[in-house]
Amino acid sequence: MAAIPSQSLSGHTALVCGASKGIGRATAQALSAAGAKVLLLARSEGALDALAGELRRGGGDAHAVPADLDDLDSLEALASGLVRQHGSIHVLVNNSAGPPGGALLEARVEDLLLPFRRHVLAAHTLVQVLLPGMRADGYGRIINVISTSVREPIPNLGVSNTIRGAMASWAKSLSRELPPGVTINNVLPGFTDTARLASLGEKRAAREGVTVDAVRNAWIAQVPERRLAQPEETAAAIAFLASPAAAYIRGVSLPVDGGRLRSI
Repeated sequence: MAAIPSQSLSGHTALVCGASKGIGRATAQALSAAGAKVLLLARSEGALDALAGELRRGGGDAHAVPADLDDLDSLEALASGLVRQHGSIHVLVNNSAGPPGGALLEARVEDLLLPFRRHVLAAHTLVQVLLPGMRADGYGRIINVISTSVREPIPNLGVSNTIRGAMASWAKSLSRELPPGVTINNVLPGFTDTARLASLGEKRAAREGVTVDAVRNAWIAQVPERRLAQPEETAAAIAFLASPAAAYIRGVSLPVDGGRLRSI
């Protein structure tokens, strides 16, 4: 009988973008628990230092990397420096804050350019820097945290729908070009109990003249599981895709949405 593939990440290094809060923070915790050295990237240096300390106290190896994904000119140099300092980075989690809500027709060109840089171009820059190490070691996992909107666009999130769709197409294209042993996949969170969802709920409540609880209940009513997801549940899916056990999963978009999507 063949051995069950391992889900351990011992001996591997992961770079988690947007690691200071929400799904990114939970992902850093999950990857550290799986044995990975974790590099924590976000703009909030204080939050990163606190998380790195927490992970080290738990026996992990974690390092804060304060950086702004909007600054593409510095990002390539930063990533190259991380490789020189830590060696090959085997797991890349592309995760960053979503664009503000609103109708797509009302969006200016610059409203599309900034999130395109932050999501697609920043991710592309990181992949180009990290891929040589992944290729040399025969192990690489690129996981993009995007949205269920790549399957079914979400009303009043026009810019986000557009950028998330571009990210999914970028990833699918790369899945056909990356070498054996290096995979790329997308995780599509549904309604997840994070600060971003709370902010969207407040804005929707104000726009529609209803309570935040009414908005929250309307979201939950769309989910067969009848609750919001916790960030740790999405992080668990990311940790699996990052592991050796997911070696034959490539180019997929995995919803973690409690069954809300109606499409197959």
